[in-house]
Amino acid sequence: MADLQGEVTAPAEAGELDQPAPTVPVPAPAPDPRTHLARHPVADGYCGLPETLRTLPWHDLELGETSVESDLPRLRAGGTGALLWALDAAEDSPLTAALEQIDLINNVVARYPEGLRLARSASETADARAHGRIAVVIGPAPATATGDSLGTLRALHTLGLRALTLSGASWAECERGLTRFGEEVVREMNRLGMLVDLTGATRATVAGALAVSKAPALFTRSGARALNQHPDNVPDDLLADLGERKGLCLVPCSAARTGPELRDVADHLDHVRDVAGPGSVGLSGMYDTGDAHPEGLADAAGYPALIAELQSRGWPEDHLALLTWGNVQRVLREAEFTARAARQRRGPSTARP
Repeated sequence: MADLQGEVTAPAEAGELDQPAPTVPVPAPAPDPRTHLARHPVADGYCGLPETLRTLPWHDLELGETSVESDLPRLRAGGTGALLWALDAAEDSPLTAALEQIDLINNVVARYPEGLRLARSASETADARAHGRIAVVIGPAPATATGDSLGTLRALHTLGLRALTLSGASWAECERGLTRFGEEVVREMNRLGMLVDLTGATRATVAGALAVSKAPALFTRSGARALNQHPDNVPDDLLADLGERKGLCLVPCSAARTGPELRDVADHLDHVRDVAGPGSVGLSGMYDTGDAHPEGLADAAGYPALIAELQSRGWPEDHLALLTWGNVQRVLREAEFTARAARQRRGPSTARP
């Protein structure tokens, strides 16, 4: 009996019972994509809303509009802080179509002053965001809207146009790329502070524009050609060149250009970041353009899901901040700095094709 009692009250066993239970590490909570978007909203590089609204007899973007993909409730839910509203110029009268859409944009922004604000510079986009409004930047417009006239280009800039797509112009599609007049168009865009959009341009035109432009150029709706062979997507060597010149590739939420799933868009974002660098990648919804969108990104409210996917892939906060807001702001600002310097060296160009 004494032996049994001694075993029960042995100091070693009593000491083991007194030891605290081992602690289990509590995993850190997953980052909230909406918290990120509240600090760094999406600057969406291509929205086709102007042409879509032209076809509607009536709309209400504030209450919610089922016939569009980017009304105000969905833009707010998706964390959008700025939009480039693209102009779709008709083939028979591209300048008239561009002017009508600029007029429509001004009327729409005036109709929804609590939701939208027109912005013509990086400081105005930042000011719109600070006041809880979504900044609307006019452009890109197709180069055909200028009618091969630098005077018309300047007039459109005065009306608020801030980006021009070079592809489709006769001076941007010759075998060797830009003609001499095409080079002068790029220089005049630099002088005005207008963004050079290279989407759909030939390899020679891209190379020529990157060589001539003193301001960063961009692709407003292009993925990585290495992942998807769509003709508007960019091959790796040009992505690398774009990154070296501090340009910007805005990856689209387009099933045709990136793929049918949200993870396909994330794959393109990964690839462009790896090749061009985190300072040269952005987002382009391509909403209200008629394009089919990847599953999970059917409208402008889908951006939080995309940010969550990138967070799960290990994107750091500073890279995400550049992706959603910082890179577009930088390109807008650098275009303005380039324009100020160019205006000290030269006046308006009088070149003709």
